[in-house]
Amino acid sequence: MTDSVPAQAAATGADLPGPTDPAGWLTLPDVAERLDLSISKVHQMIRDRELLAVRRDGVRRIPADLVANNTVLKHLPGVLNLLADAGYDDEAALRWLYEPDPTLPGTTPAAALAGDQAREVKRRAQALGF
Repeated sequence: MTDSVPAQAAATGADLPGPTDPAGWLTLPDVAERLDLSISKVHQMIRDRELLAVRRDGVRRIPADLVANNTVLKHLPGVLNLLADAGYDDEAALRWLYEPDPTLPGTTPAAALAGDQAREVKRRAQALGF
């Protein structure tokens, strides 16, 4: 699990993967409140790769669109495990999820996970391991 951003990446926030709008990120207490869970359960979900958290401005944050409708996106844990099996750390997984992909509706795998293309995103994540 990646807890920090390399110094050169920290200097250029626009180059970091994930939502570009600060409102697109949730802190861990915000996620706990949104999911009606304890903060320790949110930490456990991150350790178990059910959620993806990265450090931004010194604070661990989660992209808000991965926690939609007061629940974690259904296929997110599976995709995160597939990416981890392919050797992706948290920053690389976040970059993959938010890399524009014109072949997917929604333009990014993260957006497609929220729609009817979630199985295609999982298939593509699985193919990375080979």
